[in-house]
Amino acid sequence: MAEVLVKNNENRQTDKLLEEIADYVLNKEIQSKEAFETARYVLLDTLGCGILALRYPECTKLLGPIVPGTVVPNGCRVPGTSYVLDPVHGAFNIGCMIRWLDYNDTWLAAEWGHPSDNLGGILAAADYISRTNVAEGKKPLNMRTVLEAIIKAHEIQGVLALENSLNRVGLDHVLFVKVASTAVVTKLLGGGKDEIINALSNAWIDNSSLRTYRHAPNTGSRKSWAAGDATSRAVRLAFMAIKGEMGYPSALSAPNWGFEDVLFRGQKLKLARPLESYVIENILFKISYPAEFHGQTAAECAIELHPEVKDRLDEIEEITITTHESAIRIIDKTGPLLNPADRDHCLQYITAIGLIYGDLTADHYEDEIAQDPRIDALREKMTVVENKQFSKDYLDPDKRSIANAVQIRFKDGTETRQVVREYPIGHRFRRQEGLPKLIQKYENNLATRFPNKQLKQILDVSLDQNVLEETFVHEFVNLFVI
Repeated sequence: MAEVLVKNNENRQTDKLLEEIADYVLNKEIQSKEAFETARYVLLDTLGCGILALRYPECTKLLGPIVPGTVVPNGCRVPGTSYVLDPVHGAFNIGCMIRWLDYNDTWLAAEWGHPSDNLGGILAAADYISRTNVAEGKKPLNMRTVLEAIIKAHEIQGVLALENSLNRVGLDHVLFVKVASTAVVTKLLGGGKDEIINALSNAWIDNSSLRTYRHAPNTGSRKSWAAGDATSRAVRLAFMAIKGEMGYPSALSAPNWGFEDVLFRGQKLKLARPLESYVIENILFKISYPAEFHGQTAAECAIELHPEVKDRLDEIEEITITTHESAIRIIDKTGPLLNPADRDHCLQYITAIGLIYGDLTADHYEDEIAQDPRIDALREKMTVVENKQFSKDYLDPDKRSIANAVQIRFKDGTETRQVVREYPIGHRFRRQEGLPKLIQKYENNLATRFPNKQLKQILDVSLDQNVLEETFVHEFVNLFVI
């Protein structure tokens, strides 16, 4: 691409994408009952996964104040802990714990990601605002405000992801988390259109982290705190904009120096559809298994085959995993797996665990179980192939399938049936089947941290849509304080 140097400082037109996002956040009234109900399920599942992550020292070592003993007036609380933090670092703490186990909602498109990552910034900011309002004699925010912010953050991140592929240029999807969180948090803090656009422009100019830590040979634990970092940065940029910090109108489109030319190979960023409530209504929940979402249906297939193969593992000649192109690009992995983050992003490891144990939990990624020699023995017998129809249906907006199939051939020439699963239990097409299991998962996760009386208090509020929406944010968060 030829370099174009722009010397004329008169063209100050604001990028259309920045305008569209700001207008949506400020002016769009969400009327969909389904959207608000699904946002509540997102909230519960996300918090539950964060509470479960507090069992893991590699997660909790990153939590708490940067400087021990820091006191923050009206600081936000970190659920499941006693920490009181400023909202910027509070967002990192909440974002880190909710993403640690890779066990809650997912959005799959040209770009992949987890829109619930935005809850780190949303909840930290809303809690801080609510407590500050009370201290100043003003009305605190209620949880319906949080649910609306969840809906809009999901929509911004998810619609951006439909046709703008960051992974194709080596960038990580958490940039979209930063952008979405920046927009909704600036609104929560009282920002108008100018402030939102200013903050958004800085979010894009920040750039994005590389995907290095998500792929062989460098897969590591940064993928579990990267979104926390992004949503935390969003809160910081929002506060700066509220104080009057300037923005950059053509941050995306400026020739030579804008995001599109520098980092997106000259491609134009675009919104594939109007911003409404499409993403939250079609979100994918990880209900049964904490695994990278492209492998969810592979886990289901393997666990279904477990009774047929558990006593014949030594007799297996070949395991064929039939999948879609995105799974091959992200989680088709051979060779040594060096840590839990490496293992939960390996299609073969996920499948092997399902075949051997008939289950898949976060503990299956830890070193103790990973030393089971049967796992690598099965991985060496696996062949991964693409089904073109699976790849097509993955991108079909009317299907959005995440298909995998598993079949096993034994040394004596016999074969199992090919088990095919197009839609995981967390898919919208299986919503009615999945939601009761989602609530049970939430209760089970909370039970790992809270005594029965406190657990009941949390459930009494969170399981009732109307009660939850009317509850003040700080009062809701207080329910989770240890």
